[in-house]
Amino acid sequence: MKIVHLVPSMESGGVEQVVLELGRGFSAQGVENIVISGGGRMVEQLEKEGSRHILMPIGKKSLSTFFRVGALRALLQAIRPDILHLHSRVPAWAGYLAWKKLPPEDRPGLVTSVHGFYSVNWYSAIMCRGERIIAVSNCIRDYILRHYPSTPEEHIRIIPNAISPELHHSGYSPSREWLTGWYMAYPELRDKFTLCLPGRITRLKGQLDMIPIIRDLLAQGIPARAVIVGEAKKGKEEYKNEILREIEQAGLAHAFTWTGHRKDLREILSACSVTLSLTQSPEAFGKSTLEALALGKPVAGYAHGGVKEQLDIFLPEGNIPVGDTAAMTALLARWHAQPPPVPRQLPSPYKMSDMIQAHLDVYREISPSP
Repeated sequence: MKIVHLVPSMESGGVEQVVLELGRGFSAQGVENIVISGGGRMVEQLEKEGSRHILMPIGKKSLSTFFRVGALRALLQAIRPDILHLHSRVPAWAGYLAWKKLPPEDRPGLVTSVHGFYSVNWYSAIMCRGERIIAVSNCIRDYILRHYPSTPEEHIRIIPNAISPELHHSGYSPSREWLTGWYMAYPELRDKFTLCLPGRITRLKGQLDMIPIIRDLLAQGIPARAVIVGEAKKGKEEYKNEILREIEQAGLAHAFTWTGHRKDLREILSACSVTLSLTQSPEAFGKSTLEALALGKPVAGYAHGGVKEQLDIFLPEGNIPVGDTAAMTALLARWHAQPPPVPRQLPSPYKMSDMIQAHLDVYREISPSP
């Protein structure tokens, strides 16, 4: 079987991580896996793990992307994949138009993945055009059926994002060398109640809500520290500057650590006391929260979207009403005094092998290739 994925870039982010993981899993099973994107820092790993990458800038919201539809169609004719898998709206439009221009007998099976709660309009509707549509959570399936009711329900398959039990398990702990380097870089975190908030620095991720949480925990004598793991997109630094001003005005600069983009999130999640999800809008899934739970670390999050689904199953106590920083503070104060029990391991369908096999099963529904 030969699979082609279209994604804007392979720079960073949850969608890109899923594409990377699919490539690793497919290649290990002898499936030919090709990713077409605008490139990025994850390409090296993608290729090292057995996939092929083709550079084509198909992620920009501009007419230039649609001028490449002809070239993309020619590329698909040359590759002749069994499956064309579309992962994001702009590449999905380009990919869909290229696919439609192929002779019907030459068209690969068409799969779309709905990775997020996209704005509801004709532009986003492209993600429901697949012959099979993958929803990454139950709430995404509900979103599709509610906002795009013409979508055939029987075409939707729920495949959660997943973790590798070999990499994320409750017995894992960072190496002594890593811990030494971590505390050398951030000595202010040693012996503190560290609250990790992973994700890009955007308003939706809720970094501003960390300010009252940290302030009120410190007021109770709890040595809380915020660990903000992620970066602001180029040209989007104003929101981070806004957070820094608010932190400075609150007198909390000493209690916030900014790591920027890191490749060692597993180690960071394991080293921190609690992982938080403070998203102002629901997450479609919430990969880092699942990773933290798999590592045996408690998670507290606003009770909506995919994070709520995870916590409902694994740690219901961690669900907090959206925006209720007082309730979050009260929960964290209790957990500081007595950490909650966390499941020893996560069951199916949250294992990486489940996710890989479920995708292959979907592909085989619309393509008979072995």
